[in-house]
Amino acid sequence: MPEKNRRTLFGGRLHRRHRGGGCHGDSGGKHGGDPGRGNGPRILMVGNPNVGKSAIFNRLTSSYAVVSNYPGTTVALTTGRMKIAGKDYSVVDTPGMYSLYPITEEERVGRRMLLEGRYEVVLHIVDAKNLTRMLPFTMQLKEAGVPVILVLNIMDEAEETGLVINVEALEKRLEIPVIPTVGIAGKGVRRLKEAIKNYHHGNRNFHVDFSLAVEMASMEIAPLLPQTSLSRRALSLLALQEDRDVLELISSLPEGEAERITGVIDALKRELDHPINYDITLGLRRRTSQILEGIIQKGEGKTRIARDALDRILISPWTGVPILLLVLYFGFYKFVGGFGAGVIVDFLEGHIFGKYLIPLINNWTDRLIPWPIIQNLIAGDYGVLTLGVRYAVAIILPIVGTFFVMFSVVEDSGYLPRLSLLIDRVFKWVGLSGRAVIPMTLGFGCGTMATLVTRTLESTRERVIATVLLALAIPCSAQLGVIFALAASNPWVLVTWIGTVSAVFLFIGYLTAKIIPGPQPDFFMELPPLRMPRLANVWLKTSTRMRWYFVEILPLFLLASVLIWVGNVTGIFPVLLKLLAVPTRAIGLPNEAAQAFLFGFFRRDYGVAGLYDIQQKGLLTGNQLAVATITLTLFLPCIAQFLVMIKERGMKMALGLAAFVFPFAFLVGGSVNFMLNILGLHL
Repeated sequence: MPEKNRRTLFGGRLHRRHRGGGCHGDSGGKHGGDPGRGNGPRILMVGNPNVGKSAIFNRLTSSYAVVSNYPGTTVALTTGRMKIAGKDYSVVDTPGMYSLYPITEEERVGRRMLLEGRYEVVLHIVDAKNLTRMLPFTMQLKEAGVPVILVLNIMDEAEETGLVINVEALEKRLEIPVIPTVGIAGKGVRRLKEAIKNYHHGNRNFHVDFSLAVEMASMEIAPLLPQTSLSRRALSLLALQEDRDVLELISSLPEGEAERITGVIDALKRELDHPINYDITLGLRRRTSQILEGIIQKGEGKTRIARDALDRILISPWTGVPILLLVLYFGFYKFVGGFGAGVIVDFLEGHIFGKYLIPLINNWTDRLIPWPIIQNLIAGDYGVLTLGVRYAVAIILPIVGTFFVMFSVVEDSGYLPRLSLLIDRVFKWVGLSGRAVIPMTLGFGCGTMATLVTRTLESTRERVIATVLLALAIPCSAQLGVIFALAASNPWVLVTWIGTVSAVFLFIGYLTAKIIPGPQPDFFMELPPLRMPRLANVWLKTSTRMRWYFVEILPLFLLASVLIWVGNVTGIFPVLLKLLAVPTRAIGLPNEAAQAFLFGFFRRDYGVAGLYDIQQKGLLTGNQLAVATITLTLFLPCIAQFLVMIKERGMKMALGLAAFVFPFAFLVGGSVNFMLNILGLHL
């Protein structure tokens, strides 16, 4: 097969395997396409999670970024533009990856971008404190013939912990530029830009020695592999590790060559009494030790002991759980629930909209529009402006906004990875690992987005379990905020809600993990340094997410209002309300609560905002409020999340889950109502 055709086939096959387009992420970026093309030479950023890639990216691009999905996946890539000496560059921040051999979908996307070869320079961002652990990936890139610059980020933390790195000596040994930086403060970024501008691809004969058996097998199959952006040597090592994408490439070769390669791989597996990955990891570690000999001097850092002690406090269940409860209480209950869903919502919904805008809109609509059917579309009980815009801007926006502020503070502090380690033991019990903290935490922002992010989990089993729990027991930020506001005057309602929903989460998670067979997932995570959150970073993250809210969510509120109007006009809506009123009354709630459940299918936050209206009218007792919030939390996922579930998990599972969730939510709500009545409790 001609070399040119093989190269095209490699890229083409990698794309065809996942044809099917992306879905929305957590920002209003573009989707699909080829991120980073058309804006000058492309610079690729790779590295472990939590090493400050985003901080470097923001400094290089001045935060001018577009978030898009890698073609055929739901994994987000951040693309920005920068200019160096008048020349335009496109910068792509890839998902976190630990080596050329991928494990998760995120790592596979990053590696595919390396395979495509459409880049001028690759920036390998590492945490300077953990250089020994991260340098093997640099050597893989070097051996693969990738034009790479090593960026030693978080140098301030390394110095504070007593590490002294001889950057000049390391640069000579690796024969690539090595740039020390403090991305969050912008230190070293100017020198990094100079290195990009003046980059010259030097010695391409870098070699890592492995065991004799691996070396012989690599030498035998390397000549049979096509020339790609990665060297044949690198491809042969990936083939020996039975990398999925490389094996697919091999299957496209002439039959004799493909059989010869697979024969070599099988023979090597029989010869070794351990996984091939072990030999390769051992060789990379040996070479790392050789290169770093005399490069790193270790002393006693000024803050090392204190920070290690603080990490232990945050990760230990005995101290970490009380700290987590304090964060939840003051950060989310008081700030989001009390200030956002209380003070701000009262001002906007009760004063601005209630006293001024709604009467004005109703008055103008009556005067200017003579047709009642169109009047009801714009104003009235279910109007686009009086219901859709009011809910979105006056009730949901303040709650989502304060949640995003709080989430950005927690994220920027470095607390989230420590929370992952803390929760890992609990998640193991429900068949997940600490890695699932990311989609679960995102679920408290938006369940639709979080369902997409479950694709980053390692196994199908984990993705299914996470999808079930997100659909059933994880309230989105707006729903959570309104629930906090509803329960702000009655803490026992909140305690009942938290206890019941947590019990359901653990019970259903445990049951699902037992029903779906599979091994317990392993988990490890890079711990970024703990820092005081920077106002600029918090503002950037919050404003980005708020833009996403206006672009993605506000139109859904307007659409929901139109659908409700259509339901009213056609007579479907009243029929559905009558049907829902039956189970609603059965669990001790007034008929008016049926409307909140119907709204909740269009948007979960829409439904809980309807519940807020009912509570403000004084139609719910404390017991009814507890039952209503529990049932609505466990109720059907919103229509957007349901559609994403169909796309990600398939129609059969989505319908099956909906068929289970609907009666289960009312069963739990009815059980809580029954227990409160039997015990004679009045919340």
